[in-house]
Amino acid sequence: MTLSIIIVNWNVKPLLERCLSSIYRYGKGLDYEIWVVDNNSKDGSREYLQSMAGRKKDLHVILNKENRGFAKANCQATKQAKGNLILLLNPDAEILDNALQKMVKFMQEHKDCGIAGCRLIGAEKDPQPSIRNFPTVASQVMILLKLQYLFPQVRPLRNYFLYDFDYTKQAEVEQVMGAFLMTRKKVLEKVGFLDKNFFLWFEEIDFCKRVKEAGWKVIYNPDARVFHHGSQSFCQLLSLAKQRIYNESALYYFKKHFSYQNYWPLVVARPISLVLSYLSQVFPFTQKIKARRRSRFC
Repeated sequence: MTLSIIIVNWNVKPLLERCLSSIYRYGKGLDYEIWVVDNNSKDGSREYLQSMAGRKKDLHVILNKENRGFAKANCQATKQAKGNLILLLNPDAEILDNALQKMVKFMQEHKDCGIAGCRLIGAEKDPQPSIRNFPTVASQVMILLKLQYLFPQVRPLRNYFLYDFDYTKQAEVEQVMGAFLMTRKKVLEKVGFLDKNFFLWFEEIDFCKRVKEAGWKVIYNPDARVFHHGSQSFCQLLSLAKQRIYNESALYYFKKHFSYQNYWPLVVARPISLVLSYLSQVFPFTQKIKARRRSRFC
C-alpha cells in the first residue's frame, strides 16, 4: 500500500467530516487507507465514525476510552498502518486539489527526504506560518514569559518563528507543523515514531530532530496546498490548562536533548508562565494583545 493517513480527533466532528470528505474527493487514484483515532470525544464523533467505518472499507477507526493525547493516539494507528508512506493529518485540515498525489510523488522522487510538509493556507488563502527552526532555551523562555506578544522582533524569536520564510519556494528546513506531516515507514523503523511521553506539543519537533540526526532531510514543498482551520481542538482548553501541558512538553523536550546546565532557565520561568496564563484568563484585555499578534505565531 502506498499511503496511510492518520487522523487524531477530539471533539471536532464537523471539521472531521469535512476532512474525510476532502480525502475521498481528492484522493482518487491513490492506493491509501485512513486511520482515525478518537480520543473519547463527546460531540457525536464516535457515532459518526462507527457509521462511516461500516460504509468505507478503507477507513479504520480506533475509539479510545480516554484522551490519550496526540503522540500516543498516532502511535496506536501507525502500529497497524500498512502504507509505505505515513501522513499525519489534523482533523481541521482539508485536502485541496491533488495535494496528496503531489506529496506522494514528491516523496518518491526525493529519496533522501525523511519528512515533508506542504503549504498550509487559511481562510484568507494566505500561507499559514508552519515552518520553524528548532527551539532554543532563549526562545522558549521568552515564550513562557509571553514576550513574543510584546517584542516579536528580538533575535531568538525571529530565528525560531522564521517570520521571513519564503512559503513560495521549496526548502530544506528544521521542522514542519504536525498538521500535515508525511514520512516513511522505513524512517519509523530506523528512528522510532512520536515519543509517547509528549501529551501535546513538541512531539513533531522531537521527531523532526531525531529524523535529521539520523541523516534524513526535512523538506517543505509549496506545490501541494492544504486548507487548515488551525488549533481547533486546542481552543477547547483554557489558557491555564494549555500552559501546563505546554510547559511539561517543553521541559521534557529540553531534558531529552540538552543538559540541565543549559535548560535550567526554563525551570525558573515555568511557574511564572502559569501566573501569566492565569492573569490572561482572568483579564480579557490581554486577549486583545494576543489577537493582534496571533497571525505571526499560529
